Amino acid sequence: MEANNRRSFLKAGSLLGASLLAAPLVNKASGKEIILDIKPEKTKERILGTGKHSLKVNYGLGLGCMGMSWHRTFIPDRKPMIALIQKAYDMGVNFFDTAEAYGPWRNEELVGEAIRPFRKKIILCSKFGFNIQDGKLAGFNSKPAHIREVVEQSLKRLKTDYIDLLYQHRVDPTVPIEDVAGTVKDLIKQGKVLNFGLSEADPANIRKAHAVQQITALQTEYSLISRDPEGEILNTCEVLGIGFVPYSPIARALLTGYINPLTKYVADNDNRDTLPRYTPDAVKANWPLMEAIADFGNQRGLTAAQVSLSWLLAQKPWIVPIPGTTKQAHLQENLWSANYDFTKDELKTFTEKIAGIKITGARS
Repeated sequence: MEANNRRSFLKAGSLLGASLLAAPLVNKASGKEIILDIKPEKTKERILGTGKHSLKVNYGLGLGCMGMSWHRTFIPDRKPMIALIQKAYDMGVNFFDTAEAYGPWRNEELVGEAIRPFRKKIILCSKFGFNIQDGKLAGFNSKPAHIREVVEQSLKRLKTDYIDLLYQHRVDPTVPIEDVAGTVKDLIKQGKVLNFGLSEADPANIRKAHAVQQITALQTEYSLISRDPEGEILNTCEVLGIGFVPYSPIARALLTGYINPLTKYVADNDNRDTLPRYTPDAVKANWPLMEAIADFGNQRGLTAAQVSLSWLLAQKPWIVPIPGTTKQAHLQENLWSANYDFTKDELKTFTEKIAGIKITGARS
């Protein structure tokens, strides 16, 4: 019953937030329309990387765009997703994440159209690293010639002449990471790419690649339920001055309480039904984690998503989560998480409580 009440509250809050974001106010005395544009109280800038290969990210948060086109059961209409990306920019977001694999291709096309009016004022991130055959991912491919081909195609889809941050989406075991880094280094010299990143790479590959071309950021799954990067991965980033970008920072909506044992996924457009933690039994077994997050938030006027994001931001000053959403109300909610600062005691107590909760189901 408590979980149902919480979901009802979040749903009602989302509807209210959406109406506030979308509805104009009218000054009855003057008859003039006043547009209400709610923004977080302050902008907290964070920096990924160091020196000439550093990037300044507003709020310390970006916008993951994948779910607007791919892997989230439903595919929203294109027009509101373009409006959402443009609304994010209007609210101060300057870090947008996509990839050729998302769709595939559809998400880059969507993002390219949406950011066109302000392309030069944002940080645009994309990725390479897969073979794509008949519209399906068909194994890794980070051969130098393929990287160059993918970048040319991505530039066209994104309607731009450069990519601010280009990640290798996954390490290709058949191609030395030094060759990958060297290829991106050449693309940087040509001005087609400005900065280099890796995704889901281990410390050895991070060091090898960084020795060839400075890495600005590592993107890897990290959240209150997926804490694998803690330790060697984050330590390696810190030593080398590499920023860290957690994807799925609210665990594909799992940490919000939105997903429950009755949730259904469309297999053709959702990878969650293949992940052990999203089975009905695992969701039920892991519900104490969601309750702990909600309990912490309820005492402080925070939603579960805000607690999850604020906790990540509290881990390191060079961590920049990229929560995705298809709703303006949730965009606002996510950005407000940057306004909450854990105290030292809060962070210690809450982290210890979370660590004491047994997690059922592997990450993948």
